[in-house]
Amino acid sequence: MNDYSYLMKGIVPLSTESSTLISSSKYLNDARLRDWVSTHMLRRNGPDVPTPSDSIQLVLLLRQLQDIDHINALFAEERKKNAALDAWFEEGYASTFQREDLAQYAPGTVGNIFYRQLVDNNLQVDIVPPVKARNDYEYFNFRAGQQHDLEHILGGGGFDFIGEVVPYYMRLANLFVHLSPELAGELSVFSILGSTRIITRAVLHYPQTWLTVLDAMERGAKVGRESDPIYLMRYEEVFHMTPEDARAHLGIRGVRIADTAAASAEWN
Repeated sequence: MNDYSYLMKGIVPLSTESSTLISSSKYLNDARLRDWVSTHMLRRNGPDVPTPSDSIQLVLLLRQLQDIDHINALFAEERKKNAALDAWFEEGYASTFQREDLAQYAPGTVGNIFYRQLVDNNLQVDIVPPVKARNDYEYFNFRAGQQHDLEHILGGGGFDFIGEVVPYYMRLANLFVHLSPELAGELSVFSILGSTRIITRAVLHYPQTWLTVLDAMERGAKVGRESDPIYLMRYEEVFHMTPEDARAHLGIRGVRIADTAAASAEWN
């Protein structure tokens, strides 16, 4: 019989008067999040539950679970020492362009690439309804939603499911490079959980795609580490540029393009 006592030492049994599951982690304490994690980290893909629906479920859950007042307090402290972030919030810029506005841009430009993606897939610019941000946290998430598709184009992530890993890891690295760790951590809860479902499902059910997923993680993290603050970037001012010129203008570095479409097709 194997003896694992060395590896098990240090575990302290605890007792509690609680009649329900409880821990020091608010994430572990939430039954809805436990269900989301166990379901979407472990499940196979299927047409009955399209993969994009995973993330909106997570967004709605985290809005209730995270302490928004605390996150806004962290933003307030960050703004005192980060003039660029403070000015970004003060301006409160929001996109107003629609799909048809992108038709004017020449082939090969960022605007045209985005336009073709929208038209070819019968999509509009606003995947989720626009909202009037009431605080820094809401504005940060609002702009992140407006920026997401452009992060695919300029960060080198394909518009397919495995391609989503690139912008996920761009932000996971970039936020920790440019913001205080606690604030970056709060802003990364969605990204770490949303991206990890792709990682675990690739290994568990689609191992032939794993090296493609791993490469997407590495590519996204490299861009995030080497680039200027991604969350401050105004992609709307580079629609007329090629992706290469737009990256130089915005301060996006370390991009390496790779095709993830074939591997993503094996998930369907």
